[in-house]
Amino acid sequence: MTIKKATQIAKNINYQYQTSNYPRYTEAARYWMQWAGIPDSVYSASNGENDYTDDYKSRGMWVNYLAGGSVVNPKKNGLNIPIDLAFAFHTDAGTTLDNTLIGTLGIYFSKTESEKYPMGMSRLISRQLTDYIQTSIVDDIRALYDANWTRRGMWNRSYFEASSPVVPTMLLELLSHQNFADMRYGLDPRFRFNVSRSIYKGMLRFIAAQNHFEYVVQPLPVNSMRAEFIDNETIELRWNPVFDLLESTAKPDRYIVYTRIGDNDFDNGTMVTNNSFQTKISKDKIYSFKVTAINEGGESFPSEIISAAKSSEAKETVLVVNGFDRISAPDNFDAHESGIAGFLDDFDHGVPYINDYKYIGKQKEFRRKIPWMDDDASGFGDSYANYETMVIAGNTFDYPALHGKSILKAGYSFVSCSDESVEKKEVNLSDYKFVNYILGKEKQTKIGHSEKYPVEFKTFTNEMQQAITDYCLNRGSIFISGAFIGSDLWDNPAAESNDNDRKFATDILKCKWRVGRAAVEGGVKAVSSPFEDFVGDFTYYNQLNPICYVVESPDAIEPADENAATIFRYSENNLSAAIAYKGNYKTCIMGVPFETIKESENRDNLMKMILHFFEKN
Repeated sequence: MTIKKATQIAKNINYQYQTSNYPRYTEAARYWMQWAGIPDSVYSASNGENDYTDDYKSRGMWVNYLAGGSVVNPKKNGLNIPIDLAFAFHTDAGTTLDNTLIGTLGIYFSKTESEKYPMGMSRLISRQLTDYIQTSIVDDIRALYDANWTRRGMWNRSYFEASSPVVPTMLLELLSHQNFADMRYGLDPRFRFNVSRSIYKGMLRFIAAQNHFEYVVQPLPVNSMRAEFIDNETIELRWNPVFDLLESTAKPDRYIVYTRIGDNDFDNGTMVTNNSFQTKISKDKIYSFKVTAINEGGESFPSEIISAAKSSEAKETVLVVNGFDRISAPDNFDAHESGIAGFLDDFDHGVPYINDYKYIGKQKEFRRKIPWMDDDASGFGDSYANYETMVIAGNTFDYPALHGKSILKAGYSFVSCSDESVEKKEVNLSDYKFVNYILGKEKQTKIGHSEKYPVEFKTFTNEMQQAITDYCLNRGSIFISGAFIGSDLWDNPAAESNDNDRKFATDILKCKWRVGRAAVEGGVKAVSSPFEDFVGDFTYYNQLNPICYVVESPDAIEPADENAATIFRYSENNLSAAIAYKGNYKTCIMGVPFETIKESENRDNLMKMILHFFEKN
């Protein structure tokens, strides 16, 4: 009786049309098609009665509309595009109470009356497509991350997205978005990149087999970027190719160098055949460069961005070293005996690649045993939804220009390089009087839970420690900023058995770790010290936002030498946020990444203070 009355009441509601107020990319396929001008016969088979069925049905119907009138769908009207294949990218549901993986499932459909596509080929060709892609995914995941990754099989079933297209089609269930073991991989940008590359390679191999040609896979991004002045008017840029250990054809044979001047956009690029590039420059302008690798298979993703500028003032050249390479999922934990597990955004949100438009909010249900009951009560892994409409800033790989802008305003020239080029001795720190080392949110990070995958993104590798040690003992001056400078050397399992890390911090950097997660309110203030250059206060990005990656809670670091002193403290609790040291050489070590300081004027003033401190006797 109660249900019947509620239904009758609902029928009497006069629903008003309204916009979602969400970004278009979050809306359903059905609404994108309507916005794009696709006929309503394609995007609304229910004539507007059922958005849910319209959404998943419209996807295959859209493929057929695009192909209509072409050789692959000649008897139907459409846009005459001869589509080779269709692919539906899904994640699946399902949980385990331990760290068992759900893994990867492939779905195709061949059981129509004719078992053929309109152009006459057998629908079993979709099984071949599914096998190519699933094999590529599983083989690569097992090689790169986890030898136990599950291959769930291939289903020949009538799922609408697999059965409705008139071209070879695969529906992929990559992993379970509901299962903790799967999502420890699935939330990591490195895993997402490599899985996407695996899917691309599977498609490429399928199309090559169908058309009897040899394929070439696009190259990987280059690394070891470095720039230097050849003279007062010329910059030389160098880099190293990266070879794909999983794909022998992915070798670059040329490169494109993209150039940006000041705050303008990058140009359309210059093709070069060698891994170097020279260009003329004007003084007092920042030149930034990124490089892509090219072969017959296509163009790689871009490299990190390296910048340089020649000041018209006759001061020193500062070397900016970009050591912030990290991209990763949020921190996670597994208290198996207590039956709880999950992701800890408050400890470390992780680092998206460039940005993240998929994040909806931090996890709020950590009990593994709580089942899905409803989309509004989705059980284990349930999250808040307060970030559904925001694009979250990640690692842009574009920080030398931001640091360099403040260096240039202080009257100094600068060049920049990647940390790999220092570690490989392609750049010698001792060629420069001042060094600015960017560490951002760099820290030692694993992916998933496999012991196979190595820890990445250590703040100071052995090679970097040696380079900085040699530089300091040669009377250099170095400024280092990063949220995990102390904890990555002191408060991790590897550091507990490695006294060299701690000795490097105390003996060379002249700092020591006091505590991690030292502050949350985002404020820093100068304090009295022997180094009177440092004054003022500033704020940094401590909440998720679309402008700059978030520093949730950085380290407190303290002086570790009688000639070192705290120069800044966190405003909320007076824990030490930065130290300076003056002896045979000088260091300035800061727990707040310089690029996360909100106000450009404060960044400029701080950089000027640091360089003035280095310059003085």
